[in-house]
Amino acid sequence: MSAIDKFVERARSVSRTIVLPEGQDPRVIIAANKAIAEKVAGRIIVLGTEAEIAAACAEAKVTERNFETLDYLASAELQKFADEMYEMRKAKGVTPEKALKMVSNRIYFGAMMCRNKMADGLVAGSIASTADMLRAAFHCIGTAPGIKSASSCFVMDLATPSPAGDDVLLFADCGVNPNPDANQLVDIAMATATTYRALIGKQPKVAFLSFSTHGSAENEILVKVTEAAKMFADKVAAEKLDILCDGELQADAAIVPSVAKAKAPDSPLAGSANILIFPDLNAGNIAYKLVQRLGHAQAYGPVLQGLAKPLNDLSRGCSPEDIYGEIVITVCQTL
Repeated sequence: MSAIDKFVERARSVSRTIVLPEGQDPRVIIAANKAIAEKVAGRIIVLGTEAEIAAACAEAKVTERNFETLDYLASAELQKFADEMYEMRKAKGVTPEKALKMVSNRIYFGAMMCRNKMADGLVAGSIASTADMLRAAFHCIGTAPGIKSASSCFVMDLATPSPAGDDVLLFADCGVNPNPDANQLVDIAMATATTYRALIGKQPKVAFLSFSTHGSAENEILVKVTEAAKMFADKVAAEKLDILCDGELQADAAIVPSVAKAKAPDSPLAGSANILIFPDLNAGNIAYKLVQRLGHAQAYGPVLQGLAKPLNDLSRGCSPEDIYGEIVITVCQTL
């Protein structure tokens, strides 16, 4: 069973409302219909004018809609959202006129729906850029309690199990923070552990990666990794969290039990990490693409995390299946 099939089972266990702002995209229409047909969401709300959605349905060859629609520009909520945005951001120089313009953007409107509990999560980015998505997330939603820095992860559905027997690994951060400091690495690790628990339902096992294992090398670029690993371990212990963690570790010591036995015999992970925290965006992005292209893993993401509500980004080259998969993951993130 693939990872996405397992996520579908978890998504079906709850009834959530997901908003899809880009109703002018035929791919979104196909994914919305499938999400309701497959019962992975209780409600799907697609934003757009009737003309936009009708045209998208015609192009998608969808004759019967399973989803709900909302003309956000004609909605009674538009001015309410504008008033709320003004109050939230007037200290930043936002005027009432500017606030109305902001929430008239379909991504912002959908994010405000999540903020106001009209939806449990949002999926967009088939047309909007990642920068657009992140701005809406930060301006409308903000980060989760205890998290200062939002981040992303990739869900790596492995073609063959890891040496420790895992079918799925989470890689972070691979899409948001270019050069996180130690505190940001702690936030990334905590958010990824939360994502792992929501998606997989098992104990997160977090490895902070580097080119050194437990001091086998010395270099100033290792400092932030060792500091982050210690801070995270202290936080896990202080809050009595059901998380295993260790670092700094080389990748093989993190995921290969036999190597861990030789290189890090006292590691609580014992080579069974299921979450890999990379020192920077260079390392994370390169690693996930190598595992995807050479290891033939299916990569789902970037999954945005550390936010007060789940908002997820899409590649602009995504397929309807990709959008459907992100809907499933977004529902699981609410668990």
